[in-house]
Amino acid sequence: MRIACCIWALSGSETEILRQVRDIGFDCIDIQPTHLQSLESRLLAQELGLRVSCVGASFGLPAGASLDHLDESLRLAAIDHVGTAIEQAAEIGAGTVYVIPGNNPAPAAIEEFEKSLVSLADVAAAHAVKLAIEHFPGTALPSAGETLELIRALGHDNLYLLYDSGHIQMSGEEPASVITNAGDRLGYVHFDDNDGLSDLHWSLLDGVMTEESLAATLRALDAVDYQGAVSLELSPALANPARALGGSRDILMRARHQGWMNG
Repeated sequence: MRIACCIWALSGSETEILRQVRDIGFDCIDIQPTHLQSLESRLLAQELGLRVSCVGASFGLPAGASLDHLDESLRLAAIDHVGTAIEQAAEIGAGTVYVIPGNNPAPAAIEEFEKSLVSLADVAAAHAVKLAIEHFPGTALPSAGETLELIRALGHDNLYLLYDSGHIQMSGEEPASVITNAGDRLGYVHFDDNDGLSDLHWSLLDGVMTEESLAATLRALDAVDYQGAVSLELSPALANPARALGGSRDILMRARHQGWMNG
């Protein structure tokens, strides 16, 4: 089990953040499209042995742009932004890029989102990068189940689900069942905790997540032979994000060593 972290939990210069991440004990990271743009940062990441697992392509979209926008110019601006993130991911060796759904549940907007996804999945496939969709409460795809339905309806070989444990807690879905249902369409995993109501991105086991529910989630990942990283996406608003990342990483390491997974 490879454990990554989303580096946007930490503050400081990018080089300081990369050093913090390595000091905590991570060797895999998730980034946003604005990260690792400088030669200095890229060389430092290589020097520290930090591999990029995933790029969050919906971060930094141009103002007003979205993949489901009914205004073609704003939709194409979003597609171009994500396409650039896919190229970046391929260049730095990241295996997955993910996007979040739009906020418009109207059928016309969903149709535009689907067309954008298919186009971008083709681009990602050409670069040997997976394109994942993160289920997101409050958007047009608020649950993992609905997101998987859309993925399967589109039938594209390069469209996957990004599973987020905090979002699962908010939507009231059963973690192991979601993972089993996703099967080979599971493209990436984010771990975080919350109160079951709000997207708080707390440390693991600080909210409604229990050792039992986490163990069941990990066993389900093992059962579907998930081979990707599991990434900690914690909030920069936490009192001590670096300590929170380290503590959550320790929980996942303990889970592995104590046999919470099947193998």
